[in-house]
Amino acid sequence: MKNFKIIIEYDGSRYNGWQKQGNTKNTIEYKFLEILKKMTGKKVEIFASGRTDSGVHAKGQVANFKIDTEMSAEDILSYINTYLPEDRRVLSCTEENERFHSRLNAIKKTYMYRIYKGKPPVFERKYVYSINERLDFSAMKEASKHFIGKYDFKSFCTKQKMKKSTVREIYSLDITEKNNEIDIIISGNGFLYNMVRIISGTLLAVGKGELSPSAIPEIISVQNREKAGETLPPNGLCLMSVEY
Repeated sequence: MKNFKIIIEYDGSRYNGWQKQGNTKNTIEYKFLEILKKMTGKKVEIFASGRTDSGVHAKGQVANFKIDTEMSAEDILSYINTYLPEDRRVLSCTEENERFHSRLNAIKKTYMYRIYKGKPPVFERKYVYSINERLDFSAMKEASKHFIGKYDFKSFCTKQKMKKSTVREIYSLDITEKNNEIDIIISGNGFLYNMVRIISGTLLAVGKGELSPSAIPEIISVQNREKAGETLPPNGLCLMSVEY
């Protein structure tokens, strides 16, 4: 039995997220399961580094699966890409040791949320969140510093009744501005449900003047979702990379 790791990019616009669901076949995972079954003649399990939500994109999603095959990693890469639709592509395929697990072994994930000021270019409209308000970029930069570190991020999670810990560590949070676009790039050891979209919404509220940068530590400490900003739409979010 061989264990293969694949790095995937996809446009999540028309899909109901990564995870297979009982009421729809319109997920990223479902198509991969279909292709792997066609390739091997058997049912195959595939494990992703994380379950991106409906409408969220990826440039560096990582997944792994174990199969009994004589095919090379290069052959598997070619086979999968032959049957994938145009809005999905496997960038690489490598054979890993049997203990490698794309989710359990991940030590760092990086996401980017894109905000466009004004009407976005036609060919970018599905990948940015557009606004018409003026933003205080320096205030957003100041607020971003308060997120870096290890905290209980319950205030930034949509699911309030979680059995597992809501403590996560953010390694870096950078905000860049170029022309009409503001990009929020955030890296950490893991993220809660909608956490990146809520942090981005909170930073946006700071940019609009609705929150002060100094309010961020208190919002973190009270562990109350209602105190943080809105959950921004999924189309502006992209999983950029996963490190091991």
